[in-house]
Amino acid sequence: MMSSVVKTSVQNKNYATMMKDMKKFTITGKITWRILGAVVWFFLIFTKADAQSYDSLALYLSQNEDIPYYLAQAIAIYPHDPRAFTEGLVYENGFLYESTGLHGESSLRKVNLSTGEIIHLVEIEDQYFGEGLTIVGSTLIQLTWKSRVALLYHKDTLELEKTLYYPYEGWGVTYDGSHLIVSDGSNLLRFLNPVDFSLIRELPVSSGGKLIDQLNELEYINGKIYANVWHTDIIAIIDSQDGEVVGWIDVSQLEEKRNTREDVPNGIAYDAENNRLFVTGKRWSHVYEIQLPELIK
Repeated sequence: MMSSVVKTSVQNKNYATMMKDMKKFTITGKITWRILGAVVWFFLIFTKADAQSYDSLALYLSQNEDIPYYLAQAIAIYPHDPRAFTEGLVYENGFLYESTGLHGESSLRKVNLSTGEIIHLVEIEDQYFGEGLTIVGSTLIQLTWKSRVALLYHKDTLELEKTLYYPYEGWGVTYDGSHLIVSDGSNLLRFLNPVDFSLIRELPVSSGGKLIDQLNELEYINGKIYANVWHTDIIAIIDSQDGEVVGWIDVSQLEEKRNTREDVPNGIAYDAENNRLFVTGKRWSHVYEIQLPELIK
């Protein structure tokens, strides 16, 4: 099972060497999955008529004076691989653990926060589209998109130890100390047993009666769930008990150069020990530390 999912492991390579290695791939299979991935993204972009735009959601939230608004300002900037299609991000002990997506390009990475150096990289089988990522004890849990498979790795070695199946699309995932919290692109957040992924409860997310959907990457911080809202520059801050949006963060000023409309914010990580909040996005060149003391005291 392990050898069929994890194709290759690259350890202790500097950034430049790793980039060269990633260019060396076998055309057979890779090209097929890349074409399929492009078709899927074309379908998503042009058929999501109900997707919330940044402007419409920002306008709605700005009209509710009871919901605090924060314009994110960078207090520190770190390098990030601009080829990484970031789908999940988590911080621990000076390192970022990152899940990247796209068929034929998905990976799990351990990254030095300060330098951006990729310390350890595991490429995932082409059939999987990597999604959200979280840490539970000594285990890294990586979701996949439509395969409905979770990949469980040992945090220190990034060795695949187990796979679990669940009946939802995989988007974002975080851990509140007792339960996994997962998103599937809708307005629902599900609380799952971290051992067997059994459902504990469902939490609809709303703001003043308006459902907030397209919830993507997640991070649990002091009783609140921070969620990237797909195809927007907004991070919704959600009460983990009742699902109400209690604040929102606009990160539109952080990354000016974005080559496609898919290069959206996606990646939230929290350093609980030092009270630091990090954000990045798909194919962004930087990870940003932002300070929001009102929210994370």
